[in-house]
Order: sequence, then structure tokens, then C-alpha cells
Amino acid sequence: MTRIATYSADGTTFYGAVTDDGMIALNDAFPAWPTLYDAVAAGGLPELSAAAEGQSVTHTDFTYEMVLPNAPRILCVGVNFPDRNAEYKDGSAQPKYMSLFPRFASGFTGHGQNLVRPPENHTLDYEGEVAIVIGKGGRRISQEDAYDHIAALTLCNEGTIRDWVRHAKFNVTQGKNWDSSGAIGPWLVPFTDAAQLDDARIITRVNGEVRQDDTLNRMMFPIRREIEYISTFMTLKPGDIIVTGTPTGAGARFDPPRYLKPGDVVEVEVEGIGVLSNGVEDEAV
Repeated sequence: MTRIATYSADGTTFYGAVTDDGMIALNDAFPAWPTLYDAVAAGGLPELSAAAEGQSVTHTDFTYEMVLPNAPRILCVGVNFPDRNAEYKDGSAQPKYMSLFPRFASGFTGHGQNLVRPPENHTLDYEGEVAIVIGKGGRRISQEDAYDHIAALTLCNEGTIRDWVRHAKFNVTQGKNWDSSGAIGPWLVPFTDAAQLDDARIITRVNGEVRQDDTLNRMMFPIRREIEYISTFMTLKPGDIIVTGTPTGAGARFDPPRYLKPGDVVEVEVEGIGVLSNGVEDEAV
């Protein structure tokens, strides 16, 4: 399985291929693509994979970064599993249209780094999700053609400050964009087969305890529909990220709520993509 990541080593940010022994830096081989986002936007993931074959590891001591730290557009789909809709206990049936909200790259850290709980509010929650990265842009994309527009898959812990999503009547943006409150990574896996999504099972663990466990084929708005709907009102561009929705089991829905605290470890796992793992710490102020 090809895995391409953004990482830092010796005070410099690189992108490259992940191996069992370390990283193979690829920046120097592709000067026209200074970041992994540039490579994705140019349709260059196959070239990166080919360039890594037979190469020696360049870094064994490194830190994973948010996989596309300069991604300008990240859209998230909310309340996209039937049990998740039922968690709201408002008696509503499946909505006709999906809920969407933006997130910014500054709100995400990388695999192995800590999520940051701010001093203003301690209702930091987890949401394990699959994220897709657009490889071929388009407008008014049909569901039939939707998968042709995906370049890669990755994982997301769409960390949320719950109390702050209730600050206004019609939006959740302020609760969803605290610095380093979530994570995307560890890497990109090229999308080659519909089964990577259609048969995917997503599991989220907190300190080893399974909190979320569901399959993407139960989504109320499947990923093909997400691409169709989003591309109706905006032209999707290579490098755009769509975070596709989280199953039931987030901490806010327990009684009492089970929010994240310093020292906790959250793992999001999907077979064929990998495991995204993050600790939790309080923000140093």
C-alpha cells in the first residue's frame, strides 16, 4: 500500500513515502511541487509513488504533520449516520439535504501529535471520519462519475469544542475550528478501488475502548452523493478535502458526557487506510 505523508525533520517540512523503516523524502525530486498539496493539485500522486520505488530511507526521526497543511478548502458533512441523527432526540427523520460546514487547516494537527484543549472551554470531543481528497476538479459531478474525482483517502479526528457549536443559532463554525483541536492523517492512500470506501468500516477508540464502530455503507448521504451535492454549488478543485461524516458514539452523547482530557489517546482506524492516533494536552497559555 502506497502511503504519502507530510512530515517535519531537523526543523524542515518534507513530504514523502512512508515505509516500515522511515520516510523517503521526495521534495527534491519534484521542485515544481514544493508541498504535498501542490503534488495533489497537479495530479502527481502516481509520480510520487513511482519515484519512491527502490529509494533509500532519508529520515528515521520525524514528526507527522497534518497531511495537507496548506489545503485552502475543507468541507465537513455533519450528522450523516442514521444512529447519529437519532442521538439528537428531536424526532426528526432523515433530512432531505446534508449538513455542511467549513473547517480550516489550522484546526488540525498530525498523527502522533496532541490535540489541544483550550482554557476557555473543556468540552473537547472526538469524531472519527474518513476524508477524501479531490484529484480531478469539476462542477455538477454526477454520482456515477463521482469516484473518478477522488485522488486519495485519509483519516480525520474532527475534534470539536461542543459548547462553542451552540454559540449561535445557525452555524457551528466557531466550535469546529479551534487551533489543533482535530487531526488529519497519518498519510494519503491513493484511491484505486470503490471497495476502499464501499466496504470500509470505521472504528474510533479512546484509551483502547471502542466508542464508534460503523460502516460507510450506512451513511445517509453516501460519498458519491456528497460529491454530487457539493459540486452543484461550488466547483471542486484538486486538493479540496471532504470530511465525510462520523458515526454515533461521540463523547457528548453519553450521560454524563465523556469529553477528552489531557492524557487521553484517541485512535481512528479504517482497514486499508491506517490508524490515526493522537494524545490530548491542555493549551499552554
